[in-house]
Amino acid sequence: MAIATMFAGKSSFIHRGSIAPQISHLGKFPSRALHFASPRAEKSLSSSSTGEIAAIAGTSVAIPVVAWSLFTLKTTGCGLPPGPGGSLGALEGVSYLAIGALIAWSIYTKAKTGSGLPSGPYGLLGALEGVSYLVLLGALVVFGLQFIDHGYIPGPLPNEQCYG
Repeated sequence: MAIATMFAGKSSFIHRGSIAPQISHLGKFPSRALHFASPRAEKSLSSSSTGEIAAIAGTSVAIPVVAWSLFTLKTTGCGLPPGPGGSLGALEGVSYLAIGALIAWSIYTKAKTGSGLPSGPYGLLGALEGVSYLVLLGALVVFGLQFIDHGYIPGPLPNEQCYG
């Protein structure tokens, strides 16, 4: 019984039970290399806009800070401590704003163009966009659990419930 296969536009017949099927068209491949990456993915850092680079730098710092904040909120019931001169608390607040800004930019771009943010250099902006949505989901879960467990979500400033 013969099984017809298509390979590189040529059909060949392979007989069931044959040890070495005949392949006569292997030498007819194109000589140039195939490129699988799109030109968008090969974009370098020097050809990116200033906004893309700023979003990558800011969100790269903001995501770990917000993850640390959410972990601290879940384990202690309060966010990060204010730190020296309030610097750690300020970094926490700015980090939440940076992730919110990236998500707002993503939603605006999706509504305007029908696709998400550009992938950016080395695909970093697209990756950070996806991780930002995961952090948003994590924040919603932790805030919900915080409200169920403690009955409140701590405010942005120290008060009698947290660090007051």
